[in-house]
Amino acid sequence: MEREQGTGPLDLSGKYLTFTLANEHYGIRITKIKEIIGIMPITFVPQTPAHVKGVINLRGKVIPVVDLRLAFGLAQKDYVERTCIIVVEVANDEGGVLRIGIVVDTVSEVMNLRAEDIEQAPAFGGGVKTEYILGMAKSSDGVKILLDIDRVLTKDASEKLFQQMAA
Repeated sequence: MEREQGTGPLDLSGKYLTFTLANEHYGIRITKIKEIIGIMPITFVPQTPAHVKGVINLRGKVIPVVDLRLAFGLAQKDYVERTCIIVVEVANDEGGVLRIGIVVDTVSEVMNLRAEDIEQAPAFGGGVKTEYILGMAKSSDGVKILLDIDRVLTKDASEKLFQQMAA
């Protein structure tokens, strides 16, 4: 069976891991996901932005961890049993990849989205930036915001910190 092609300049159809932050639903292309782990002890790194929670030791590799709630300007929430760290691979400026953990409230499911289920991010006006949004997925239970995780994480002011830790 041949994969269905989108009608826009970028085919956004495919599988997405969905998760929640503050009762909103988000998705990341499954090809960006390396693994999902339960919350574990995070070592604080001094002089980092508040949303950079620190680092974890994942099977001998030091992985920087970002709390997406804080990166998106949402209220901080205590970590609970359902809190997860999603380890993603993002592109860096040198053409390589970085592994970064992102803390989310809960992981929901893997969804297979068709191109016709996805719309471009709306223009909000007033200087609201949406370049980190791939699109908006329509589903029976509402709208899921599909994130361009490369832009979410590497456009961040802490990019150099991630690169130093990943080296």
